[in-house]
Amino acid sequence: IQFQHTSMTSVAAAGARALWHRFPRRLASTSASPPVVSEVRDSVARVTLANPKQRNSLSLETLRLLESTLNKHADDSAVRAVLLRSDGPVFSSGHHLREMDQGEALRRDVMSQCSRLMLRLHSLPLPVIAQVSGLATAAGCQLVVSCDLAVAASSARFATPGVKIGLFCSTPAVALARSVNGKMAMRMLLTGEPITAQEALASGLVSHVAEDADLEATTETLVAMVTRHSRPVVAMGKQTFYQQVKLPRDEAYRLCESTMLANLRLPDAQEGIAAFLEKRQPNWSHSDKEVVEKQK
Repeated sequence: IQFQHTSMTSVAAAGARALWHRFPRRLASTSASPPVVSEVRDSVARVTLANPKQRNSLSLETLRLLESTLNKHADDSAVRAVLLRSDGPVFSSGHHLREMDQGEALRRDVMSQCSRLMLRLHSLPLPVIAQVSGLATAAGCQLVVSCDLAVAASSARFATPGVKIGLFCSTPAVALARSVNGKMAMRMLLTGEPITAQEALASGLVSHVAEDADLEATTETLVAMVTRHSRPVVAMGKQTFYQQVKLPRDEAYRLCESTMLANLRLPDAQEGIAAFLEKRQPNWSHSDKEVVEKQK
């Protein structure tokens, strides 16, 4: 990125130069390849940030492609989960800063699209698991936090360094504040310094840490555990989880009571209970059509 110093305060410019020397430049794209690619294998949609030359920055194009890719897989009944990963040494460096210097209209589009994507990760009727190697910064860190689960390589690092260039990471703070303890969130936001994978695990930013050599195997084991369950049951449970955490305790219980009753009307709930009582493995239908019970 070529920072336009004339449009910054001298303090912000100094911070930008410091960050410039710490992290390599994001180069303009020279490839016709899409920045996001995906494939479905073993009931898992494997979505890859595939623009390592730009450090997998979340340009407007990338944000739009991520959302449309997630929507496509959500509509595929054969898909049980989404695995989000990246090519190259950086998981994602966050927003493409060149877009932040091209006028208010583009900035609004980028911020709005980014928020839509993060919200979609929660409303998606599929578990989303991030596999993180390298550095995840700013909106890239926000992307990891917004996933349901995250497996980090032991060498991975996480940061919200916007304060260093005069751009406080306010939107990443939304995800951070809802996942990690307040002191850790403010440490990351106020200092801009990276935290380690182990610190991320202890604070709740990620759910698992694996040695670098074991990252792939650890992630695949987790994916297999998540995808062996009923798709509609998981979808219902995920939706309710994110709804109830925002409610007072009594309202949360009322919501979850209603959800449990609806869950019990699903064919897979009845199959699962029968299988447990009969001491056998359940045979999921993955049907979301409620069973109409006869009045007793």
